[in-house]
Amino acid sequence: MQPVVTWYDVLDVMPGASTEEIQGKYEARASLLRPEFIAGASSAVLTAVSRAQQLLDSARRVLGDPATRARYDAATGIRRSGGGLAQQESFPSEPGWEPDDFDLVAGTRGMEALGGLMALMDWLAPHPRQQTRVVVPDVRGLFYVTCMQIVGRLGLRIRKIQLTEHPRPVEGLVVGQSPRPATKAHRGTELTVQVWHPPQ
Repeated sequence: MQPVVTWYDVLDVMPGASTEEIQGKYEARASLLRPEFIAGASSAVLTAVSRAQQLLDSARRVLGDPATRARYDAATGIRRSGGGLAQQESFPSEPGWEPDDFDLVAGTRGMEALGGLMALMDWLAPHPRQQTRVVVPDVRGLFYVTCMQIVGRLGLRIRKIQLTEHPRPVEGLVVGQSPRPATKAHRGTELTVQVWHPPQ
């Protein structure tokens, strides 16, 4: 099962990213955590910066080495060895039906009837039920863009509290959150995050 937060999320890169892209994103994000930017910051900010640096280092270590990355991708289900995603069976309402498959129906009325039948089959087909409750992830130490992506995937809403009065125009870092990590919440619940930017 794919984790809620992946090393790709931490660096904000796609699974197909090159080693150069991974290194570039690592350097860009790590540069925002330099000592001169965090001088005089609160203990919550310093804790989040320390966690962010650990996450960035781990992500680069795993994704920067092709062999380690391949093992990680296979273990998390991001990519499968031997050809990617499994081929799904074709159902009438899914792509994969060819125009020749409709030769058995004559004329426009037949096509309309077949379209209606396909819609009915799709409506009657079992659909996976989406969970109504999710576990709130720990987003402290993640950059705000990554946090938004993860929270959106879980179906939560996000509310941002800006901690820096005059922030630099760079990505912010999440330093606090409510509800706390590992809390079970209904989809649509608001996650409040405190975001710190290096001051100008």
